[in-house]
Amino acid sequence: MHCLDELFWRLSLAPAVLVTVASVRGSVPREVGAWMGVFATEAMGTVGGGRLEYEALSHARQLLSQFAEVGKPALGPDVDPGQLRRFALGPTLGQCCGGEVHLRFELVTAGDAAMLRQRLAQFRHPLALFGGGHVGRSLVRVLADLPLAVRWIDSRDEVFPPDTPEHVSCEHSDPVQGAVPSLPANSRVLIMSFSHTEDLDVVAACLTRQRKQADLPFIGLIGSQTKWATFRHRLQERGFGAQELAQVTCPIGVPGIVGKQPEVIAVAVAAQILLTLPA
Repeated sequence: MHCLDELFWRLSLAPAVLVTVASVRGSVPREVGAWMGVFATEAMGTVGGGRLEYEALSHARQLLSQFAEVGKPALGPDVDPGQLRRFALGPTLGQCCGGEVHLRFELVTAGDAAMLRQRLAQFRHPLALFGGGHVGRSLVRVLADLPLAVRWIDSRDEVFPPDTPEHVSCEHSDPVQGAVPSLPANSRVLIMSFSHTEDLDVVAACLTRQRKQADLPFIGLIGSQTKWATFRHRLQERGFGAQELAQVTCPIGVPGIVGKQPEVIAVAVAAQILLTLPA
């Protein structure tokens, strides 16, 4: 079970404290928006580990112990400001990062699930994955706990497994390239359909969108250099120039990882996507 799925499932059984990184200064272990769900005996997610997380867990469980007596404060920006706590990592906690972290503590229940989905999704970058084959399935599993909201698209509506993670949206599109115009702005795009014809059509649709909007920061196509040479020629015949074709990455995956297994390709591609995300 993936982290977000587990959070919502456990919230259906018991209340929790959501701990989020509200602001940071200097060198710190996690970014704004990082979160941890704390239950009476378990926790998921992380706000940075070490003494910072130990103190956060301790305070969160104190709040849980007071839950029945004081009631639950409102979820959202008007939460009791007393539940925003400052942690100085160097002098106070003895962590070598040396920066400063403000953590927000909020009591949450199953009734807050819809709002939590919307809020936590704000910290996920959109990614469109075209293709539900072996590599696509492996890639979805690798991406499951990364800060990405995945839109998984295929022209065959029977290919998606029933146990996809919460933040993966499965979409049937025929023709498959018809989904490209509606992708969210700043989507990373990965193209690995069952058909070279479909792959070519999706690449062409992405480049056409780039002409108008220039809002797809990464267009990746699975395949060899030979495949890309063929595609490049066919795309030139469709009127795309050298500068436009330079926006396509093929082959995909960080250099130096040579394995051909779907799981190995998936890890290499996921690492490459992470390199494109803002710091």
